[in-house]
Amino acid sequence: MVEASEISRISGSEDEEESLSVLTEPRHLESITAPNTVAHSWKLKERMKTVSVALVLCLNIPVDPPDIVKTQPCARLEAWIDPHSMAPSKAIETIGNNLQKAYERWQPRARYKKSLDPTVDDVTKLCMSLRRNAKEERVLFHYNGHGVPKPTSNGEIWVFNKSYTQYIPLSIYELQTWMGAPSIYVYDCSNAAVIVKMFEQFAEQHEEEWRSLFPLQKGNSGNGSPSPPSFRQCIQLGACGPDEILPMNPDLPADVFTACLTTPIKIAVRWYLLQNKGKLLHGLGLDIVDKIPGQLSDRRTLLGELNWIFTAITDTIAWNTLPRDLFQKLFRQDLLVASLFRNFLLAQRIMRSYDCTPVSSPELPPTHQHPMWDAWDLALEVCLCQLPGVLRSEDPYPYVHSPFFEEQLTAFQVWLDLGHQRRHPPEQLPIVLQVLLSQVHRPRALELLGSFLALGPWAVNLVLSVGIFPYVLRLLQSTARELRPLLVFLWAKILAVDPSCKKDLVRENGYKYFLQVLSDTSMPAEHRTMAAFVLGVIVWEHPEGQRVALQGSLMPLCLEQVTDPHPPLRQWATICLGRTWYQHPDARWAATRDNAHEKLYTLLVDPVPEVRAAAVFSLGTFVSSLASRERNDHARFIDQTIAVTLANTVTHDGSPLVRQELVVALQYLIQMYEGSFLGVARHYFREEAPSHFSDLSPLSPQTSSSSTDSFASPPSSTSSLSRVFSRQSKQHHQLMSPGQTLGSSPDTSFSDTIHTSPTGVKRASSTQSISSIGSSGVFSGVSSLSYNGLYCKLWSTLVTLHHDPFPAVATLATCVVSHVKSKVVRLSISRESNDHKVESAPGTPVNRPMFIVGGESPPSHGDATPTRVRSRNHLNQNEDGENGFLKPLVMTEFVEWSAKTFILPHQRSPDDISPSTSPLHTYSDRSCSSRLLAESEERRSVGTHKLDDQVFVHRNPGPPAVLLFHPIEPLLTVADKTSVTIWDVEHSQRISHWSNNNTGSSCISSLAVLNPAPLSVSPTHTYVATACDDGTVRVWSHAFHQTHHQGSVEQDPPSLLTAFQPATDVNPATRIVGLLMSWEQESGQLVVGGDSRSVRVWDMQSERRISELPAGGDSNTVVTALHSHQAGPWIVAGFSDGYVRVIDRRLPSSRCVVRQWREHTSWVISAHLLNASQATTKIITGVDSGEVRLWDVRQASSEQVCAPGHEMTAMATHANAHLFATGSVNQVIGVHHASGSLINTIKYHEGFMGSRIAPVSCLAFHPRRVLLAAGTTDSYITVYGLSRR
Repeated sequence: MVEASEISRISGSEDEEESLSVLTEPRHLESITAPNTVAHSWKLKERMKTVSVALVLCLNIPVDPPDIVKTQPCARLEAWIDPHSMAPSKAIETIGNNLQKAYERWQPRARYKKSLDPTVDDVTKLCMSLRRNAKEERVLFHYNGHGVPKPTSNGEIWVFNKSYTQYIPLSIYELQTWMGAPSIYVYDCSNAAVIVKMFEQFAEQHEEEWRSLFPLQKGNSGNGSPSPPSFRQCIQLGACGPDEILPMNPDLPADVFTACLTTPIKIAVRWYLLQNKGKLLHGLGLDIVDKIPGQLSDRRTLLGELNWIFTAITDTIAWNTLPRDLFQKLFRQDLLVASLFRNFLLAQRIMRSYDCTPVSSPELPPTHQHPMWDAWDLALEVCLCQLPGVLRSEDPYPYVHSPFFEEQLTAFQVWLDLGHQRRHPPEQLPIVLQVLLSQVHRPRALELLGSFLALGPWAVNLVLSVGIFPYVLRLLQSTARELRPLLVFLWAKILAVDPSCKKDLVRENGYKYFLQVLSDTSMPAEHRTMAAFVLGVIVWEHPEGQRVALQGSLMPLCLEQVTDPHPPLRQWATICLGRTWYQHPDARWAATRDNAHEKLYTLLVDPVPEVRAAAVFSLGTFVSSLASRERNDHARFIDQTIAVTLANTVTHDGSPLVRQELVVALQYLIQMYEGSFLGVARHYFREEAPSHFSDLSPLSPQTSSSSTDSFASPPSSTSSLSRVFSRQSKQHHQLMSPGQTLGSSPDTSFSDTIHTSPTGVKRASSTQSISSIGSSGVFSGVSSLSYNGLYCKLWSTLVTLHHDPFPAVATLATCVVSHVKSKVVRLSISRESNDHKVESAPGTPVNRPMFIVGGESPPSHGDATPTRVRSRNHLNQNEDGENGFLKPLVMTEFVEWSAKTFILPHQRSPDDISPSTSPLHTYSDRSCSSRLLAESEERRSVGTHKLDDQVFVHRNPGPPAVLLFHPIEPLLTVADKTSVTIWDVEHSQRISHWSNNNTGSSCISSLAVLNPAPLSVSPTHTYVATACDDGTVRVWSHAFHQTHHQGSVEQDPPSLLTAFQPATDVNPATRIVGLLMSWEQESGQLVVGGDSRSVRVWDMQSERRISELPAGGDSNTVVTALHSHQAGPWIVAGFSDGYVRVIDRRLPSSRCVVRQWREHTSWVISAHLLNASQATTKIITGVDSGEVRLWDVRQASSEQVCAPGHEMTAMATHANAHLFATGSVNQVIGVHHASGSLINTIKYHEGFMGSRIAPVSCLAFHPRRVLLAAGTTDSYITVYGLSRR
């Protein structure tokens, strides 16, 4: 199969590392942009064919020309006919017929005309007749001048007068005029290069004459004037150079150049035997050439196989020698031209051995010494050595096939296996193309071709340029199941690089092949994923592709795949759905009948962020798939249901990828119901920036100048919108009866029963009320809202996204908000002239069904009874003038970026190499073992040494608020209110410093180090997570990455990797401790709490919340301390009222609190599990009054009480060393054993001055070493170690 690593990458099933790393997926490490894969111009602008052939033979048998003295014996054969073996008239007729038959092997459908020993008038009539019949196609002029003088230096060839008594010159200039263009000329005569050179001069002369006659046209052929001549594009082939005469070797034909062009195998074998290169060939005479059995077109025969090998070798020589555009023109545009130029390469080789240099226009480089000719000689010898036995056998296929193609495939495989990164393209690609014609070698050729395409877009472009496209297109007609994985992989690669190929797939019905693969459940999910991708490319922005896909039942097939356990298949099946119904109303109605939008709702909580983003993308295109004039009340209800479902489900999704797609999806709703949103937005802007929007009052319409910056900071948008909602609801209540809900208009009510469809999805009959459905499923979020409530909900979602902590999300939302804001300003200007109330809700046509009845599509425009559509001001009028669809305000490149899987090569970076494969693995193991021993010895010496040795002191850029040690290295992360600094404790230097990009007045409240790794391995994927008291978490990369340059440490600023809001119930007005985090590396889970009564568990691999655990307590208490560990199920939380609760995450949320204690009477500032790595049940807590207690989960009361004697402002616990430290405003740090005994106190700085420490604001222990960091209010950071005194 295709490279295992490539399939593994597409399938998403790569082996997991022993140590779990999170946030290391491509969506985090690269920008979400479309790959730069510009397809090369491998497609020919126009294909041509040679439809007419003029065979002009000037032999004048048996008279020799006067300017050439022939040797005796001399070459006689013309078209393999001896002209002296029969009467002259019959001889020339036979030669002409043989030459025509030779050409017909290469182009059987062309129109052939012979002119034997012609006059000037004969040539004129012949050429003009052929050009008239050929029209714009190519005409071939073959000239044999063996019986006339050599061409003149003036560009003239010779013909005869009517009585054959004189030679008459014929100017190439005149011949150009009669032949026209496009044309191809073959000159089999001595001194042929002179004609080729003069032809180009005459072509330029024609162009100058045309410009003088039509000076104002400048290349145009308008106003009835003839088009400019294009003789420069004509093709010429000449037998020899200037002042050269044709070979006269009697063993060769006289027209050896024509023989090379028309009968290459025959002349190649004859020349090979003459050269006596066949060391294995004995007793084979020249007459054996005519006895080679078989047909040129039958590859199973000896002659056919030789022709097959010859074609592959000459194609390979040309492809490796010529520029790509020239190769395309000569070898891929015209079948006859391609055959002639393949054979011309043979003519170069043969005629150069007789001191003749064939010429051409366009000029080709010398190829007679190309190494592939050695392969031809070997293949020829292997075939010919069997010829005597073949001739004696009666078996039609008695010979052993040549190993040529198998050997070339092996050479190609060696190139793939052993080639380095910067390597030249493999020269065997054209041979691989020829091998695809063989059923025997086809699977192996496709497999190797797939491995080559996996190298990247450059490989795809090379394969396309060599001409493989028609071959693989034809292979889609194959029914062989073993080829399906290979062909699907090849087409996925091709369409990923050049999507324009989809038109050929639709035209040739190739799309049906991928529908079969997608529907075949026995196919591996990886290959069905590729089929879904190919079909997604076919339907994207291609109406004909959408039409045939809809007829081929693509959407039901994709809906079956969205529940597949393979994440990439779910993703691409969903994307394919979204692309199928994009701006395609018929596809949308078909999808509605299948409840496609409801089936996609389950993917909004999928564990894979890319799948969730794909679902949001598809739901967004579903909403935008109808023009406003085609949108009835049922369609509007579905749109609003989708919008509320998206707002409720993914507004606070952990992945920015998903939230960006949400902005794109919501923009269509905002544009569709622009009038209603403008009303909500006016209230919002007036509440948030009254100084800027005081003129937006309905009573005083004035021109206002506004700026988006007026709402750039995150005010209390929730409270503002709630005021708007309340005010709008009161106004709307007067217009609606109490029983009316979303989907019904003030003049309409329905009151029939509900029935459930067989699939479990509720449908309504023609007289059902939509309001009765609000109690079930996703409709409850819609039907319980009034229209104004719906718009407030969606506007609140957009404002939340506008203040998103991730800049890319906020930027998209800002564009949409700015659009609405500009409309608000414009509306205030026009209100004076139009002071009518904007209708805020679309009504339902009276007595019309709201839902699909019986699974049928609502009537379209052409039905006799169309749905009544009333004119509404709330509908958006900003539509595309051509098709009526909404123009997107913002877009993402998520789908195009997702296709990188099928485009870019899989290259392992040095950071991805596991330690076991690294050359430094042995050293790292030894270093790690010694470090662990030292740390263990250090912890054992705690009882004999004090913890008061000052090992590091430095002034931080800001007053420290949170401290956190790197779990392995002696690196200290310090956070003040708005920025983060990392210090190297051992070397006393700053590693990095950056701003946290807080919004408003929010402050950093906790820290975490994700994916900790020794600096000796790689710090690239070690991240720093910061949590703020506004409920947001930001994750920063490259925080520990440093470079040494000329003795100094230089650090690029860390970059924001991701950001999200795990806590949405934090009230900015009552911030106490902010958001607290507890990171569990082995499980990849982040436990968050603080300033709320709930504890939430987030899975950072899937970037979603997996549980929300109510911690109990009354409404006035909040979580103030939090700790957990992956070794056990416990989460310990301390509260502001002194409660300590233990939560078991394995239990349902209704009974997850398994233990609570109320012995503390004040604020809990620290709660920590002791020996968490061993799943202990011991917990230590401390409160601000100074009390510290030790608990056992199995006991109803504390085991031990310790009162340090002073109020605490900070507390830290060393779980492995059984230590805890307390800090106070009294400028004292106390270090205690877990048993309560005091080890030592710290009051003064060391040094000459010995100044007293400032009030302590934060403390932190190193998890493995006995190091204590203390931050004080004077911005100093001090780290203490064990004293050796």
